[in-house]
Amino acid sequence: MKKTIIAAATIATAIAANTANAADMGGRYSPYSAPSPLAYSWIGPYVGLNLGAQFGSATNSGADPWGVTGGGQAGYNWQWSNVVFGVEADIQGSSAEDTFAAHKYANPWFGTMRGRAGVTFNNILLYGTGGLAFGGGKIDSESNVHVGWAAGAGIEVGLTPHWSARAEYLYVDLANQTYATPSLLQHSFESNILRLGVNYRF
Repeated sequence: MKKTIIAAATIATAIAANTANAADMGGRYSPYSAPSPLAYSWIGPYVGLNLGAQFGSATNSGADPWGVTGGGQAGYNWQWSNVVFGVEADIQGSSAEDTFAAHKYANPWFGTMRGRAGVTFNNILLYGTGGLAFGGGKIDSESNVHVGWAAGAGIEVGLTPHWSARAEYLYVDLANQTYATPSLLQHSFESNILRLGVNYRF
């Protein structure tokens, strides 16, 4: 009887130990569970190109310069969980111009230095952006450099670990400068910009 009790206890101990080991292994790995998808990373420096349309106005003039705009951008992203924040600078050339009362108003170039912040849904980033803007204003043959601000929003989609594409709206307000023609008036250039772009992250 004593031998039977000892044998039963030994078998029970062995079964309990095997069960505990199996449970421990199951907690770490199960052949029937699908692996968790890897989160898309937005971290790091990037460069890119963009192309779009610019619709603006030159204040105190009645002119509404519009045209095609295109250029390049560069920036850096940081990421914490599904929150992305970073900095970006861009420089643009533009064909935006309009004629009013025999004078030609144009905004031939502009650039921005902005912060960006947004939320990700894996490889989709929704973001807002804002910061400093600067650019050229031209009335007939007279040119000035304007300084102002820019703000907007966009969506960026990761296509591969390094390449992404985006669509962006940007409002640019280039503050007043005085022009001799016509009549020593102050003019600012305000623009709504819709553009598409691609970025390469290193």
